[in-house]
Amino acid sequence: MSFIEMVDILKRADFDGKYGPYPNPNVRKAKIMVKVVKSLHRNFGVRRSKDQLRKRWSDLKLREQDQYRKIKRVLQKREKRLGTSEDTRDPHLRKKSKSPHHNQNMWRKERFMKWVK
Repeated sequence: MSFIEMVDILKRADFDGKYGPYPNPNVRKAKIMVKVVKSLHRNFGVRRSKDQLRKRWSDLKLREQDQYRKIKRVLQKREKRLGTSEDTRDPHLRKKSKSPHHNQNMWRKERFMKWVK
């Protein structure tokens, strides 16, 4: 199950950079791998380093292609069932703003108007 989660995150985040040139690919890949490490630990209790997961991803694609195809098939069925490619099981993946004021300029304007009164 944890490999399915890892493949899902890496495919959604375009870890291999298939869909375009990115300005800092190594930094981008490191950030994606941190998300994978946190997700696997939170959802499955699996503690793996970024390097271990990176090597596992490479092995899946190059050496264990039959298992990789099976995982992709499972993900396609799940996506078809859910009707979306997002992982809807974990709502913590979405970022939420901590500030009640999403627009800083609007917040400053409101503060200024209170000061003027």
